[in-house]
Amino acid sequence: MINEKFKKIILSISLLLIIFTFDRISKILILNILDETGKVDIYINSFLNFYLVWNKGIGFGLLSSDQDYFYNIVTALIVIINFVIIYMLFKEKGIKYYFLLIILGGSLSNLFDRFYYRAVPDFVDLNYNGYHWFIFNVADIFITIGIILLILAELMSYKKVNE
Repeated sequence: MINEKFKKIILSISLLLIIFTFDRISKILILNILDETGKVDIYINSFLNFYLVWNKGIGFGLLSSDQDYFYNIVTALIVIINFVIIYMLFKEKGIKYYFLLIILGGSLSNLFDRFYYRAVPDFVDLNYNGYHWFIFNVADIFITIGIILLILAELMSYKKVNE
């Protein structure tokens, strides 16, 4: 019993560290390019570019503001949400537990940036025929994937209960 709990804790911490490290490395690489060239505007192909923006809002630049008090409120809300996710991790079993960990890993990495840089570096620019999606980062990808998987898992469990 203790061995299983220990394995789950090690696996959980490992997953969080992998997500956090992968995002940190991607941001450090982009910020090193900024330091060397003074800007980040890299054309990869007709659908993908790297273009650095500093996001003071939440994922995909939503709720951005230059007002310090608003930034602090958003940051406090993100901290509270992270604590709620941690609480949910103690209650959740099964695959949803890992989807919550994926969300938490991305969120913690972006939260680190909010405290360290006072903004989150976003740099992935997807576009098609001149229409650009929100610029985002690797942590946002993990958060989005975790949320989508969590929603799908909830829909599947809801369907099973109602059959």
